[in-house]
Amino acid sequence: MTRNIETVENENGRSTTYRRHPNGGGLIGPGARAEGDSFIGATTYVEAGARVGSGCRIGRGGWIDRRAIVGDHVFIGDNVYVGAGAVLGNRVHIARHSRIGAGACIGYGVRLPADSHVPEGTRIADARRSRNALIRRHQAHGPDSRMAA
Repeated sequence: MTRNIETVENENGRSTTYRRHPNGGGLIGPGARAEGDSFIGATTYVEAGARVGSGCRIGRGGWIDRRAIVGDHVFIGDNVYVGAGAVLGNRVHIARHSRIGAGACIGYGVRLPADSHVPEGTRIADARRSRNALIRRHQAHGPDSRMAA
């Protein structure tokens, strides 16, 4: 076993072999693609079938779930979860401790503040088309929960 390969066993006893990304040491699952000029922080997992575009910077402790697509020149802060099948357009900025639900689509140039929550299946228009797509938040489901709209 080399330093660039790591096998992780889940709670059901199944193991998955990940390869380390050359920049930052993030773990890339089988069938996932991450461009070599991107940075993927340590302890961030890019799961099977996911794609990370060129020029991206992804922080530590994150999770890019199965079949998620991260466009080019995207910034994702520490401890961010991107759900299965979510699509992040080019030049998106997602600050730390945020959660993007499965199947959500975030358009070109959108910036989400720290602790954002984008519910499953939500679509956020390109920042080029909607001035309000830039850092737009509102209360949803109680005083402690915030979501991007």
